[in-house]
Amino acid sequence: MDVQAGEDRVRAAGAAGYQADVAYVAALPLPWGRLDKKTVLITGASGMIGTFLIQVLLARKEDIQVIGVGRDLARAKARFAPWWGRKDFRFLAQDINEPLAWEEGADFFLHAASNTHPAAYSADPIGTMTTNVLGTYQLLRSAAACKAERFLFASSVEVYGENREGQGYFDESYCGYIDCNTLRAGYPESKRAGEALCQAFIRQEGLDVAVARLSRTYGPTMLLSDTKAISQFLKKGAAGEDIVLKSVGDQFYSYSYVADAVSGLLTVLLKGDCGEAYNVADPASDITLKDLAQMIAKKAGTKVVSMLPDAREAAGYSRATRAVMDGSKLKALGWEAHWDMEAGVERTLRCLRAEMAR
Repeated sequence: MDVQAGEDRVRAAGAAGYQADVAYVAALPLPWGRLDKKTVLITGASGMIGTFLIQVLLARKEDIQVIGVGRDLARAKARFAPWWGRKDFRFLAQDINEPLAWEEGADFFLHAASNTHPAAYSADPIGTMTTNVLGTYQLLRSAAACKAERFLFASSVEVYGENREGQGYFDESYCGYIDCNTLRAGYPESKRAGEALCQAFIRQEGLDVAVARLSRTYGPTMLLSDTKAISQFLKKGAAGEDIVLKSVGDQFYSYSYVADAVSGLLTVLLKGDCGEAYNVADPASDITLKDLAQMIAKKAGTKVVSMLPDAREAAGYSRATRAVMDGSKLKALGWEAHWDMEAGVERTLRCLRAEMAR
């Protein structure tokens, strides 16, 4: 097989695997009828979660009008090229910290826009906080004004802070420690404030709001600019390079493959109770950072090397050494993870290699 034929085969395998994942989530036995003849507005549209979520909704047979919201029009055109111009999809380019420039309103709001990686926390701490607080406020206000059926806030495992009590698995009632006098605190504190705003709009405006707390999410739709440790590991592995571990690696975290994260969000959107928060996590994807690095290196045929982070990188790192989530509350709604850590990593590497072969 010549080089070109090999690259074509890699691309085809990656595309087929990714589309199969979208089709799997789109075929889940959820109450999709709630979205028929409805408008769904999604922020963070061209991010890792938003991209996958929009493609799932556009794969459904129901009459669903999808409004994607994001700041980068060029990225959105690239992400959604096959769907651009469809009557059931529109993209709104704007900063969500400003009042929503969509007068028609929407029936369902899914707020998934946020800085979600260490370099952004360090380089843009103000933007990190304002998106999670001011942006959330602007969207909640728009949802209340148009009497939306439901608002879903995509929150994070970060709201649990550091585990200083020897807690095992975090359930939704746990409240850990966050030192608010640090640069890094901007992300978890603003996510907490975003959740509090949701509760305020429930009580004061009568808005129906649910919260999904995502574990550390990865997958083929991750942005190349993503600086989370798992994202850097996967990019290195896909490129056939050594995996760089910038700590001892004893951090024990919950992760989710993007398709499972999206199915969790949709489960909360369509089946969750107003005012409740739900962890999106499964124990089959709990792993230490060191074991994760070694897993990816083994699959890539490379090795793990150690390196100290620079000051800017370190400023954005989480201090939590154990952050594993109890997902039983979401599972009680019927959600199940489909990919364990190894399967999710394999699919992501395959898709990233396909992208790199383009």
